[in-house]
Amino acid sequence: MKRIATYLAIAAIGAATACGATETSTTQPKIADTKTTVPVPTTTQPAPSTEAPQALAPSSAPTATQAATVPMPNVVCMNLQAAQNLIQKAGVFFSRSRDATGAGRMQVLDRNWVVVAQTPAPGVPIGEGDAVLSVVKKGEPGDCS
Repeated sequence: MKRIATYLAIAAIGAATACGATETSTTQPKIADTKTTVPVPTTTQPAPSTEAPQALAPSSAPTATQAATVPMPNVVCMNLQAAQNLIQKAGVFFSRSRDATGAGRMQVLDRNWVVVAQTPAPGVPIGEGDAVLSVVKKGEPGDCS
């Protein structure tokens, strides 16, 4: 905060002298030298205990939040983008896709790929990431055309 005030003071002095008379001044304004000291945190270690550690009592059943599931829509023979949109409309926003030829190609432009198989089958409840869509490029064998 002091640095900001110092810079503002320097700017104000510079602005005031720039708008003044045309005579040059030989005196220089003194700039306050500010130093910031940051305290170094120190930690103390507790003395070792001679008592035996006590076993923690087992907690009751874990309270994991279950993700909502929705029925998997039938997306076979749809372009990949439309299939993903339909799955998202059902309520699941993360689905996966893979190259059905086994070549490992990435699906960069989703609309250029056609879904030829899906896991799980239509109607099976799915959550985030459960839907796996096997795809081929448009015009390749098996593209439902």
